[in-house]
Amino acid sequence: MTNLIDAHQHYWNPARGDYGWMPADDPILSRAYGPADLAPLLAKNGIGHTILVQAAPSIAETEYMLGLADATPSIAGVIGWVDFERPDDLTALTRLAQHPRFLGVRPMIQDLEDDNWMLRDDVQWGFQAVRDLGLRFEALGFARHLKQFRTILTRYPEMATVINHCMKPQICDPQSFGPWADGMARLAADTTTFCKLSGLVTEASADWTIAELQPYADHILQVFGPGRVMWGSDWPVCQLASSYDDWVTAARTLTAGLSPADQALIFGGTAATFYGLTA
Repeated sequence: MTNLIDAHQHYWNPARGDYGWMPADDPILSRAYGPADLAPLLAKNGIGHTILVQAAPSIAETEYMLGLADATPSIAGVIGWVDFERPDDLTALTRLAQHPRFLGVRPMIQDLEDDNWMLRDDVQWGFQAVRDLGLRFEALGFARHLKQFRTILTRYPEMATVINHCMKPQICDPQSFGPWADGMARLAADTTTFCKLSGLVTEASADWTIAELQPYADHILQVFGPGRVMWGSDWPVCQLASSYDDWVTAARTLTAGLSPADQALIFGGTAATFYGLTA
């Protein structure tokens, strides 16, 4: 697959009723988004395919996304959800894994009160199943979860994993850069995990600048290398801080110092490799 790839985007319909995190009256988030809304933005930016990522903690939403994928050629793969607290969900995960566009799962760890949730004995079956079924694990959390993720990813080294949104560094707080940078460097060095260059604009100040984002992008590229970094829009969430087009432009600027070959990895090649995508 040689097309540019957006490695992280969402479609949702609030009327489904399973997006508990979504504000009821947010003018940007609290509306339906589907393939017809994103298609012109993909075409304008020369992006051929996307990875559609879960936004609700329900298997029903995963099946909804797979239905969209069946009808939408631009959706190269779906990252869904199962309940790691329900070992019986192994049956559902095994069934979902038979779908050619079902690529992995994402527990919504950032929303959980227990920072050590992923270390609990009763959820280990989920990590084992992701590994054994040849699926991908999407690591969604904050910098405070870095130590726990390092523990899990060294425990399951064969589990293909990608960090979402650079582990959401608190860009508005410059004091937090050091601990985040150290934790990401250790994770990159001690595991084979990949990282998505996504979500930075929504963690920055309202009037964010390239200069504000550059140290974070540079650090990710330095410790992971372009062969383990993939760009994602996080659309439509990114619209809280940026248009789709502006984030594409910003990401291009943040990576402008790299060779054309390395840029090609970040904007498509790395995602194609990680997700096992073919033409």
